[in-house]
Amino acid sequence: MEAIITDHLEGIKFGEIQTHKHVSVMPMSSNNGSGPVYLTMKEAIENSLLTVTEVSEGGHVPELKVINRADKPVLLIDGEELIGAKQNRVLNTTILLKEKSETVIPVSCTEHGRWSYQSGHFEESAYMMSATLRNIKNVSVLHSLQNTGAFASDQGAVWDGISDQAEAAGVRSKTGAMRDIHETRKEDLDDWLEHFSPVAEQKGLLVMVNGKVVGLDMVSDTGAFSVIYLKLIRSYLMDAILEKPGKGKAASSPEKAKSFISKILTCTEKRYDSVGHGQDYRYDGKKIVGSALIHDNTVIHMAFFGITEAEKAGHMSPLSRRKMNRTR
Repeated sequence: MEAIITDHLEGIKFGEIQTHKHVSVMPMSSNNGSGPVYLTMKEAIENSLLTVTEVSEGGHVPELKVINRADKPVLLIDGEELIGAKQNRVLNTTILLKEKSETVIPVSCTEHGRWSYQSGHFEESAYMMSATLRNIKNVSVLHSLQNTGAFASDQGAVWDGISDQAEAAGVRSKTGAMRDIHETRKEDLDDWLEHFSPVAEQKGLLVMVNGKVVGLDMVSDTGAFSVIYLKLIRSYLMDAILEKPGKGKAASSPEKAKSFISKILTCTEKRYDSVGHGQDYRYDGKKIVGSALIHDNTVIHMAFFGITEAEKAGHMSPLSRRKMNRTR
């Protein structure tokens, strides 16, 4: 494993565990420095420094065009949603857009039933694809990178995952939009949010559901984390509110978090050129998959998720499996 990743993982400090019902969140910080200065997607769009459009008038589902007019890079995080134009999309991978640049980025559709202009450009969504759906998408992106070197997803698997999540959430959407699920369950999400708060110097979080580590996300800059915190924790809570509390007491603990980090260190690693600045690293372990974007000797963003062998094979989303189990 790349030394910079190893050092970064070993330098993580966990804050006091925050628990509500069957969910626990552990704040993450580090002394590894913040690296290069960059804007988040939200900041860049709100300040009219970033424009995201279809690649052409006709559009192309797996790609969007991004113009960065800022004199600094802009961070787009895997799973962040963009809404508008011909249909809503999410990022297939984390990208640190080059300053003063025009870039075609790889995306997945999160609105199956619409292919008509709603607006001429995209806006930043207040939501991020849930950890479960990111897992489904990222497994197929990993397979694509291994086979073709492209950051492409299995769009059908993404749509199936969104459909399964909508059914589990009791949500009907005219266009099959992922955003409609989050909007409909917003009150539930906000109720849960009251029990989880960011802490000083926080750069990431690790989430456990029913005592099992679901995943973690971490960025290099505390300011950037404060901007993305709400959409990031909502993405994990969306899965949690759809998963019933386990039988008995599956306790969460700092030891489980540290064990998860130790397992990450045993993953195999492959490196790919990023769409923007830096290198995109992909990780594959027995029950873990993950990614990290490295630029200027800094881990700009990393995300790791717990996963079963069946999920890794991409045969069936976790929500589909739970639905099947309920009907047996």
